Amino acid sequence: MSGKSHTSQEKHHGLQRLTGSSQKWRFIWKTAEVLDCSKGTVKAADVTDSAASNSGTLLKRQFPKLKINLQMRVLRSFCTVGGFYSRRHTTATNRRGLSGAAMRLVQFQRCAGDGIRVGVEQGEGLGVVDLKAFDPSMPSTMRELLELGDKGLACAQRALASGQFVVDRANIQLLSPILAPEKVVCVGMNYKDHCLEQNAPIPKEPIIFNKFPSAITGPYDDIILPQESKEVDWEVELAFVIGRRGKHIKEEEALSYVAGFTVANDVSARDWQLRNGTQWLLSKTFDSFCPLGPALVTSDAVEDPHNLGIRCLVNGDTVQESNTGQMIFRIPALIAWVSKFVTLAPGDVFLTGTPPGVGVFRKPPIFLKKGDVVECQIDQLGSIINKVV
Repeated sequence: MSGKSHTSQEKHHGLQRLTGSSQKWRFIWKTAEVLDCSKGTVKAADVTDSAASNSGTLLKRQFPKLKINLQMRVLRSFCTVGGFYSRRHTTATNRRGLSGAAMRLVQFQRCAGDGIRVGVEQGEGLGVVDLKAFDPSMPSTMRELLELGDKGLACAQRALASGQFVVDRANIQLLSPILAPEKVVCVGMNYKDHCLEQNAPIPKEPIIFNKFPSAITGPYDDIILPQESKEVDWEVELAFVIGRRGKHIKEEEALSYVAGFTVANDVSARDWQLRNGTQWLLSKTFDSFCPLGPALVTSDAVEDPHNLGIRCLVNGDTVQESNTGQMIFRIPALIAWVSKFVTLAPGDVFLTGTPPGVGVFRKPPIFLKKGDVVECQIDQLGSIINKVV
């Protein structure tokens, strides 16, 4: 994304850096639903004016620690008719997940306390509807919500449509959309171009490893450099979350088991990954080595999970940029494969592999150091931004 020009026809949205040393940001809106999921289709002129008038507030809410200097005329130049479409044109074959509801689900904590809550974003960067405030019978965690199946997601859809119990983004801390899953399943060597950069053969079967759930951290939380490693690396990855229990799942039915998608960083200690005959688990599972977020974007809100731009920036410089279409084993194949061995449960997280551009294969190798800022972006899902400490 960095350093490239985009027409209004391209399907990028969210935050994008402007080139140059000013380190400014701009918003590119992909759909009318991004502005307000509860109001359906919005006229292009209305979107342009609304985006321009509200953009400063949105940026401050989502990224309160960043200094924003947004140029309105740049924003307006990207809010054009060509970028919009309607969800009602989505075909039946693209309908996935449990309830058919297009939502951005989040976990959050109020600054004043109240513990973990589940919410529904009114749009990327907008206010959050507190689900438990809307319906006290609803659970407080995303995993418990997913365990309710269609009932929980239908309640979330009603809460979003109500427009009530909205919490201002400035008054909450976004957490990882999933905490304490049964499993964090990771896939190695799953991008063709990533195999090429290390002169490795393309795998004939999925390479599966895992992280401990304790490695999960929030979308804007710090990545903690462990004393035991001097070679900590980045890996932007598309993650998906299982929505219902299943074993021996057929590939043609696998997408119906997906609750939604999110952005992940498979942080890795390369010196440990190659140690003692490869210590993949230890190298991947240090505390804070699995940032996730910012939201669990339900399946119907994603046009095609196998055609998403994916990129990683370190200190504003693009280090990884590819497309999820480069995956060797696609999501249905991964679900079918892993479910041969273990029962998948609601809340289980899959990390689907990383594209080329990781630090270890650069010449010379580059690793993260204290003070670095890592940003992982996936089109239609958003960005996670983590400082290294």
